[in-house]
Amino acid sequence: MDRAEAAVGCILGTAVGDALGLACEGLSADRQKRWFPSLDGYHLFFGKGLCSDDTEHACMIAQSIIVSGGDERLFARDFAWRLRWWLVGLPAGIGLATLRSTLKLWLFFPGRWRGVYSAGNGPAMRSALLGVCFADDEARLTRINRVAARLTHTDPKAECGALAIALAARCSMRGQAVETFLADLVRCTAPLGAAGAELVDLAARANASAGKGETTRDFVKSLGCTDGVSGYMYHSVPAVLHAWFLHPRDYARAVTAIIRCGGDTDTTAAMLGAIVGAGVGRTGIPEKWIADLVEWPRTVSWMEFLARKASHAAQGSQRGVAHPLSIVGLALRNAGFFVLVLLHGLRRLLPPY
Repeated sequence: MDRAEAAVGCILGTAVGDALGLACEGLSADRQKRWFPSLDGYHLFFGKGLCSDDTEHACMIAQSIIVSGGDERLFARDFAWRLRWWLVGLPAGIGLATLRSTLKLWLFFPGRWRGVYSAGNGPAMRSALLGVCFADDEARLTRINRVAARLTHTDPKAECGALAIALAARCSMRGQAVETFLADLVRCTAPLGAAGAELVDLAARANASAGKGETTRDFVKSLGCTDGVSGYMYHSVPAVLHAWFLHPRDYARAVTAIIRCGGDTDTTAAMLGAIVGAGVGRTGIPEKWIADLVEWPRTVSWMEFLARKASHAAQGSQRGVAHPLSIVGLALRNAGFFVLVLLHGLRRLLPPY
């Protein structure tokens, strides 16, 4: 897969997975099936797709790559400011760890006091593009992944999980075997000690389960997630890897499988969509799902342009302006989105239970 096309597939794969999973977020697997017998389209807004913070963070990563050209210090500074202004836009559904760490950024805490000790899956939802853009420079990939993770989450598990998603996206783009990914994961997480070893073990368990033909939902249950995939990094990432191992080139089947597990469905589908999208490109994502995305001001064409520019900037060319969006426009969009999510939440008080 051409790097620019892989980057487009990665970001659009994130957005589509995010939008597909959003209506199901927080529902158990059983109740989700009663609510949505079919997952062949979007359910949040009259059959149209809207995205959450998963896609927003992936786009901010792309913007910071463009501005920094892969320089870690410039990337850290730019991404920190993007997180600050993102919070000013009043996003809905922000995770507690991300909220606390972004407030710390606004209070200009020194570097060593930034972030919060959390293994939530925030860093992993935005890391796949790093694996695509810095595929040929593993040292830089791991360093920038560390910067992006630790700005908000300082638990080593958060860094390991984000790195696993980035390496999976790289492997998917290259069309490599699962064994190559597992070897990369062992090598790259070794410096992180026990946290890396634990994730390697979970990835190996996911591979063994997929090799026996077990469903992703059954594997998720074996992790102790009986009501759905939690927001804990070492639940979400192994679940996503399992679905990828089963359906490495089938975008629709992969994201449907992970959404049907229940729980944090928008984030798990966004992570998985990014990985598979990096391997199949835009053409491998159902066109109807792309066409039915009604995101604004982060339009499909804007995201596609951003992805291509980031893929070039990471190679040392076309570094520059990252095509920012209006804070006012984002605030208006987020206000409408908040009302929509609130109405959807109230609807859940009613049957079917």
